[in-house]
Amino acid sequence: MNVLWLLAHPEPRSLNGFLAAEGQRALRAEGHEVEVSDLYAMGWNPVVDTAAYGHDPAERFQVASAAKRAHSSGAVSADIRGEQEKIDRADTIVVQFPMWWFGMPAILKGWFDRVWHQGYAYGLRGPAGEWIGYGDGFLAGKRAMAVVTLGGPAWFYGPRGIHGAVDELLFPLQHGTLFYAGAQVVPPVLVPGADRFTPEDAENAAKELRERLLTIPDTEPIPYRTQNGGDYDEKFVLRPDVAPGSTGLGVHVITCTNPRGSC
Repeated sequence: MNVLWLLAHPEPRSLNGFLAAEGQRALRAEGHEVEVSDLYAMGWNPVVDTAAYGHDPAERFQVASAAKRAHSSGAVSADIRGEQEKIDRADTIVVQFPMWWFGMPAILKGWFDRVWHQGYAYGLRGPAGEWIGYGDGFLAGKRAMAVVTLGGPAWFYGPRGIHGAVDELLFPLQHGTLFYAGAQVVPPVLVPGADRFTPEDAENAAKELRERLLTIPDTEPIPYRTQNGGDYDEKFVLRPDVAPGSTGLGVHVITCTNPRGSC
């Protein structure tokens, strides 16, 4: 594998820092290539601004269209272009972060805001002129996996847990960002109770992470419904015969062998 490891944690001596080092070491020991974007160590700028896209600040700044023009003309800033080149070289993307306030740290969100821009990550068309996304896109053929530490215990993030189901908390990243761009998203590595970890807990988490990393190519991806696979109508709304009577984020995942109906 050619892995891009995207890390968002400010302390290299933290549990996240330990897991990142162990995971990268395991991959390299098996002959895999690993390129790292450690956002805090890089001093990554998470703020979308006119300078990133060579836009004249005297004119109204429409972010999506400005980014698309800059990408097509080669005017995107060097830091953004550097990250896009890493993505292009990778066939596997690992996104590692602590969950803060039910989402990713601001520096990581800013990485996606700036790097995942129109003309590069979305707003693309297929050979017949159709809009592509959700299962097709610039990451088609690549795999992605999230590695997430959680402060609370596992049951807080269960189907009826007070924090909400973790698969729904990660839905914006896994479905709306990675799968939208065409990646096959494998189930995440979750590390609950991270704030109370002992050294033994950390070693056990590292063991699980190493095993999961080395089996990414053979792991079944999350079975999200594809945009152009027939489950959605011309308005991209699920057809009435697909999971009838069901709503919510879960309807966009095939959960049984009869994907058009109820299990």
